[in-house]
Amino acid sequence: MSGDSLRFPPLREGGAEPVWDGEGFVIDGARSGCLRYPVGESGWRDELTNLHKELSDGRHFIDIASRRLAVDALRRHCSGADRTILEIGVSEGHLLKDLQAANPGWRLVGADYTFDTLTRISGLRAPIPLVQFDLAKCPLPDAFADGVVALNVLEHIERDDLAVAQCFRILKPGGVAVIEVPAGPELYDDYDRELMHFRRYRLKPLAASFAAAGFDVLERTHIGFLLYPAFYAYKRASRLRTKSNAPKAAPPESAHVVQAIGLSSRLGAFGRELMATEDFLRRFAYLPFGIRCHLVCRKPLRSG
Repeated sequence: MSGDSLRFPPLREGGAEPVWDGEGFVIDGARSGCLRYPVGESGWRDELTNLHKELSDGRHFIDIASRRLAVDALRRHCSGADRTILEIGVSEGHLLKDLQAANPGWRLVGADYTFDTLTRISGLRAPIPLVQFDLAKCPLPDAFADGVVALNVLEHIERDDLAVAQCFRILKPGGVAVIEVPAGPELYDDYDRELMHFRRYRLKPLAASFAAAGFDVLERTHIGFLLYPAFYAYKRASRLRTKSNAPKAAPPESAHVVQAIGLSSRLGAFGRELMATEDFLRRFAYLPFGIRCHLVCRKPLRSG
């Protein structure tokens, strides 16, 4: 889709504004597939990206459920064509593909902290603008997007309050933010440390932090409600195992990640049925706990 109404700031002081022409960015006469704004060292390793790709490949039933919830929220709250939807934390691009299929009229933009992640995206129906930046210091202009979606992003940001404030700033009045984060601070373990999570969340304080930033909270729920008892038991056992093992005897941290993702992936069709059951329950009741927190917020038409 054309990006005629999108404005991107210059990559350097005094430089020309990058122009998206539908196929790529034109910057000072040169073409580029991605804009790279300054970011610090993330510490993220290719090993972790490859691990996610190998074990889930976008087909894990919880990932599918979270993307479905995000797309449904945007359909309901950002309906119509010619809306700009910004995904922050594009990973392998699975949500971008779902968004392209859901509404070809949406003007999509993908962003991530790591440049290598952006270069690996493939299989999109049409090229979209891809931008590297640090959400806590987002370079995009005010009122840039009608919708912002960030699935499993905030837990990777030390100052997540700054990231929430930036989401508010770059949304147009009436714009919607769809947020997902891991639930249960008491379950933080080696899995979270290996994946560079600063924290896990409780939904009520998460919603309060968005309200404090100026958002109206529209929806809140949990994903993985029916799986939570087994998840809780596994995570608690992981914490106990970490405490009881001597450092030299403990398995590599990545082994915990492999085991956790591998075990849940093997639920297959049963896991998908559980997620379908949750979708049904969610129509009638608030799901008070789960593996992930899901939040939908709106920037008021008049703020400040």
